[in-house]
Amino acid sequence: MNHAHPPRRRTARTSLLLALALALLGGGCTGGVRGTPGAAGLRDPYFPGLGNGGYDVTHYGLELDVDPAGDRLRGTATITARATQDLSAFHLDLAGLDVDGATVEGRPAAVNRAGKELTLRPAADVEERLSAGRTFTAVVRYSGSPETITDPDGSKEGWLRTADGAVALGEPAGSMAWFPGNHHPSDKAAYDLAITVPEGLAGISNGELVSRRTANGRTAYRWRTAEPMASYLATVAVGRFTTEESVTPDGIRVFTAVDPESAAASADVLARIPAVLTWSAGKFGPYPFSSAGAIVERTGDSAYALETQNRPVYPGPPDTALLVHELAHQWFGNSVTPATWRDMWLNEGFATYAEWLWAADHEDVPVEESFQEAYESDENWAFPPADPPSAAELSEPPVYGRGAMAVHRVRLALDDRAFFALVQGWTKTHRHANASTDDFTAYVEEETGRDLSELWDAWLYGRSRPPVEG
Repeated sequence: MNHAHPPRRRTARTSLLLALALALLGGGCTGGVRGTPGAAGLRDPYFPGLGNGGYDVTHYGLELDVDPAGDRLRGTATITARATQDLSAFHLDLAGLDVDGATVEGRPAAVNRAGKELTLRPAADVEERLSAGRTFTAVVRYSGSPETITDPDGSKEGWLRTADGAVALGEPAGSMAWFPGNHHPSDKAAYDLAITVPEGLAGISNGELVSRRTANGRTAYRWRTAEPMASYLATVAVGRFTTEESVTPDGIRVFTAVDPESAAASADVLARIPAVLTWSAGKFGPYPFSSAGAIVERTGDSAYALETQNRPVYPGPPDTALLVHELAHQWFGNSVTPATWRDMWLNEGFATYAEWLWAADHEDVPVEESFQEAYESDENWAFPPADPPSAAELSEPPVYGRGAMAVHRVRLALDDRAFFALVQGWTKTHRHANASTDDFTAYVEEETGRDLSELWDAWLYGRSRPPVEG
C-alpha cells in the first residue's frame, strides 16, 4: 500500500457535493427509468418461460396478409394492455418471425430479440404511460415464414401447412408462431382479426364474421371475438372452404367452414351442432359465447382436433362423439380456462365426461358402463390426472379418462340434481375466467359442505388404482 499521498480530509461541503454528484450519476445510469422490466415468463409448472409478467392484455388487433404459395406471412399486431406494475420494458412471446418495427404509445420502441422472447423498451417520453394501472398500446410489425412447432409429446402445432393453405393450432404454445403476445392461458383477451388471402381462398378465424371484401385479386376477412379468449384457442385457417351460416333458436350464430373434400362426409354430423348445443346447455348451463361452428380440414391436413374458441378445428369429418367433446370444451377450457397447464384435466376430464353423458342419453350406453371401461384400461393409471409427470404427458389418457372418472366420482358422492346444479354453478362462477384444480376442489366442498379430501387423494392425485366400492 502506497502512503506517499495521504488521504484528503473530506469536508461537509465536499461530502454534500459528492452525494449530489452520485445522485445525478445514478439517475444518468438508469436513464431516469421509473419502473422495472416485466418478467420474461410466468413460471408455469410445465412451460416456465411461457407468458410474460407486468401487464395484462385486454385486446389484440391482428392484421394478417397471407401468401400460401410463397409461404409468407406479413402481420401487424396492435396490443392493448393494462400495466400491473411500473414498466420500464416488457416481453412478448414470438417464435421465428422477423420483427420489422415496433411502437409503444405511438412512439418508436427499442426492440430486442432473444430466442422466443421479444422485448420492447418504450421511449423515455412515454414511460409514465406504462405505470401500474394504466392502459397502453403497443404495435408490432412482423413478417416471415411461420414456424411449425414440435410439442414435448412430439405433436405438431403452430403454423401447419395444408394441401391448399394453412391452419394455425395453438395448444399449448403454438400461437406464438403467428403473432406476438402474452401466450399463457391465464391472460385472456378480446380479438379483432383481419386475414387477407388470394382471391378464391378463404380466411377463417374465431368469433363472428364482420366483413368480407375483395379487391385487386385479394380478399380480406374480418373476424371479431368479443368474449375473452386464451391465445392458444385462437386460430386461422386458410384454404378452399365451403361455408354455411345459420342461427340457432337460442340466437347463437353458427358458422361452418369445410374443405370440399370433407363436405359430404361431414354434413350430417355438423347439422347436429344446434342440437348438441341445446343438450349441452341443459347439462352445463347457458352456452357462454355468441357464436359457434366448426372448421373441417381434409383428412391428413392436421393430426388432431382442437377446441379453438367458437369454432373447433377437425382433422377430417368428425363423428358425433368428437363433436360433443369439442363443443363441451366451449364451457370447459374456453370459458372456464385453466389457470396453468397443470389444470388441463379440468378441460379434458369434463369434455370426456360429456361424451359419456351423451352416450347415456342418445346411445343407450349407461355412464357406469363408460366409467367401468375407463377404469379397467391400464393406460388411464399411468399417472394422476392432476399431476402429470411432465409436459410430454399433458395429452395422455389419464388426463382424459381418469379425469372423467374423477368427475363421475363427484357425481356419485351427491345425487344427480345436486351434481348438475354444482356443474352449472361452476361454469357460471368462473365464466370467461381462469380456474385451477384447487379452485375446483374448494368450490365443490364449499357448495356441498362436505370434506372430499379422500376422493381427491384417490382419483386426482393417487398413484394407484383405487377400489370402486364406496
